Amino acid sequence: MSDGHTQSAGERQAAATEAARQVLADHFSDDVHSEIFGVTELCRAFDVTPRTLRFYEDKGLLSPRRINGTRVYSRRDRARLVLILRAKALGSSLAEIKQYLDMYGQAGEGREQQLRYVLERTDGAIAELEQKRAHIESSLAELRIINSGVRENLGLPPLEAG
Repeated sequence: MSDGHTQSAGERQAAATEAARQVLADHFSDDVHSEIFGVTELCRAFDVTPRTLRFYEDKGLLSPRRINGTRVYSRRDRARLVLILRAKALGSSLAEIKQYLDMYGQAGEGREQQLRYVLERTDGAIAELEQKRAHIESSLAELRIINSGVRENLGLPPLEAG
């Protein structure tokens, strides 16, 4: 694993943290002077379909501008899409995601409220996952004991840890 191409857990965490900071910076950016992205660019970048983008627009999660009838997305829209996809992957409903995004407001007046909401949600998710992990570790220990006893009764070698 030390072939020079594999990132350590610390390096992966640092890269993920930097990526998250960039998403937040983009989310809080000024749309007026930001670069724009077309539907195709966003679809390719995030492996979503144009229909997905339209669905998020219909739900009020994205608000692209139109230039000569073509939908264009700002860096802020792009950052919102990243936040939407991350929140969905973590199990948030679209209603929860919209609530979070709407807290920000037009000029960032709801940023503290938004951060408190995230803190509450992440505290709860961490506690839930820690509880699940404890349950999984307990179940694994029990299964290993059962497995070891059965192997011993059958005269088989112990299962290698791994």
